[in-house]
Amino acid sequence: QRLNHVEQRIVQLMQLAGAVMEEFGNSQGPRPEKVVAHCREYMLAIKEIQTTLREEIKSACEYRPFEKSDYSARIANEISCKKVEYVLEKLDAMQTNIEKCTS
Repeated sequence: QRLNHVEQRIVQLMQLAGAVMEEFGNSQGPRPEKVVAHCREYMLAIKEIQTTLREEIKSACEYRPFEKSDYSARIANEISCKKVEYVLEKLDAMQTNIEKCTS
């Protein structure tokens, strides 16, 4: 049941991503508040999905010790890297827009 909920959340994430793409395709330009709100909701949903999946994995493998597992640290590191990549992409896009506006 929880995995079914995760699947539904992933579908919602794709819809959120589509909404952001629609904002970027808006003829009047993207509304920053909408993009930020969608991205914030996206990241919160990703965190919720990650937590749910981690709990499901732990409950399915309770007989294995997780004390020495570095899974949480690795996932946190991967998410941080993805966040940095995302910020860099947005900064590049902003720089491009600034260059277009000033030329």
